[in-house]
Amino acid sequence: MNNVDIGQALRELREASGKQAKVVARGAAMSPSKLSKIENGALAPSVIDAERILTALDVSGEMKARLVEIARQVATEATAWRIYRRSGLHKHQEEIRAIEASTTLLRLFQPSCVPGLLQTPEYVRGILKDWDLTEEALEKMVGARLKRHDVLHDEGRSFHFLITESVLRWEIIGARPMAMQLDKIISMSRFPNINIGVIPQRGAKPGLPTSAFVLFDTRLATIEVPHAEITTTEIPDIELYLNKFRKFERVAVTGDGMRDLVAGIRNDFLRQQETD
Repeated sequence: MNNVDIGQALRELREASGKQAKVVARGAAMSPSKLSKIENGALAPSVIDAERILTALDVSGEMKARLVEIARQVATEATAWRIYRRSGLHKHQEEIRAIEASTTLLRLFQPSCVPGLLQTPEYVRGILKDWDLTEEALEKMVGARLKRHDVLHDEGRSFHFLITESVLRWEIIGARPMAMQLDKIISMSRFPNINIGVIPQRGAKPGLPTSAFVLFDTRLATIEVPHAEITTTEIPDIELYLNKFRKFERVAVTGDGMRDLVAGIRNDFLRQQETD
């Protein structure tokens, strides 16, 4: 099946549903013009695109699984960050938000920076300072990322975050803003549907941290590498990252122990700020 075939299948499903294109596009967190290009075969839908469209159409079961698999085979699974910058980083945040909204259990491992769902506005700006964004693009990105935080208040969803201790010590922004970021992590860890684990620097580890990744239930994984974001729905790939997550989870500090560890690092930043 090529771009035209999968686009035609999506268009036929939409027409059969009786839903207008603009309604489906809105539900899939994309512009009507993008949906039109996909339906006309001018643009190959990514795995995320296909899943969002099919969810907006209320397609479930075998049909959804088959079309998502076709999209995986047709689409390029690695998307360079420069392409997201070109089209608008805030738009990609909206795409991620749509996937998060349809996820019951999100597992995230992050050895590079504080997870996006836990970031303060100052931290978002700090990690994007070298991305050569206009002030308007930066503010759109900050707003879109913070909007994603709304999903954390849905207690029908669970979030498991694993962060390496080195992330918490990496001073990407000033000492005081870092202390505020760590306070946010401590605060969010008290939510009943949020579990935050910190992998301490000391002690034996079950493997190398390699790259950040997110597991959306057991149907989709995204992996971040320096030049691109990789998306996969392949079961062996998802199981690989799920096993990696579980191994790191066993050596992570959680609960009050985690909060004590993070508070200690926060206090180090506050003392540093007093002497700067």
